[in-house]
Amino acid sequence: MRYAVTYAIVISAVACLWGAPANAAEGGIGAYLLGSRSKEAGITPPPGVYFNDDTYFYDAKIGGGRSLPLGGLLIANVSMQTWLNLPTTLWVTPAKIFGGDLAFSFTSSVGGPRVNANLLVDSPRFGPIGVSATDANTALSDFFVQSFVGWQAGNFHWQLGVGGIFPSGTYVAGQLSNASLNRRAVDLFGTLTWLDPAIGWDLSAAAGFTFNQTNIATDYKTGDEFHLEWAATKYLTKKFTVGLIGYYYQQLTPDSGTGARLGAFEGRVMALGGSVGYTFEVGKLPISTRLKVYREFDATNHLAGC
Repeated sequence: MRYAVTYAIVISAVACLWGAPANAAEGGIGAYLLGSRSKEAGITPPPGVYFNDDTYFYDAKIGGGRSLPLGGLLIANVSMQTWLNLPTTLWVTPAKIFGGDLAFSFTSSVGGPRVNANLLVDSPRFGPIGVSATDANTALSDFFVQSFVGWQAGNFHWQLGVGGIFPSGTYVAGQLSNASLNRRAVDLFGTLTWLDPAIGWDLSAAAGFTFNQTNIATDYKTGDEFHLEWAATKYLTKKFTVGLIGYYYQQLTPDSGTGARLGAFEGRVMALGGSVGYTFEVGKLPISTRLKVYREFDATNHLAGC
């Protein structure tokens, strides 16, 4: 059986959204982790077991008195710094489906959001209206299980798959800092990569639809979502790469439930960035590292039908 280890550090630098609302999803965060697919998104490795470890850093601000639903509370003038570590185990089986390789993966995660709110609209835990608060907790985040089938034809590689997102049980209603989103979701996705080793170019894209279930602790149902990621990567040497990366997020249906007290909103955001990668070996063990930096822009939030 083949084993490989991949280490990746992903740094997300997000635009400060002063005067702009957050994405409409509860907490301003979608269940699918944007930017998680880029280079080689459509490539399925040979049968074997592989390990990948991603670390994300996310920094965002929402000002202008705009409100955000978080932990069942309404807060305003928010700044958030989050780190998230996501170890993933991938098993590419020897089985074939319609000529493609069947694979499974499991991702667990640990995170530590730090949330600063200058205005609490309501809070049984922190006190009356108008009191500012800071909350930071490190806890187990949610689990992501997926299965896909991957194919190859010449320089083209592609995958079709489905993933499930499951709460870890660490979510606490009324707490500003939660690593878990506490909502189940199903993600249907497809990926495509064109890789030409002769000229050293990798062009990759991944798209998916996320169908969210209700956060039963807050009775908040985040609307269904569409996500698109892309990457154009150049091999400067066999070991060193540089690239341009980006993603697009669009909420397809509005938020609902008694917890969606801001109304039936839908969100959208875009991001652009760059990446550098380096591959080396420790003995006979291949190790790939990659640094990705994104900056979000054009974040909008509007009432459905407006």
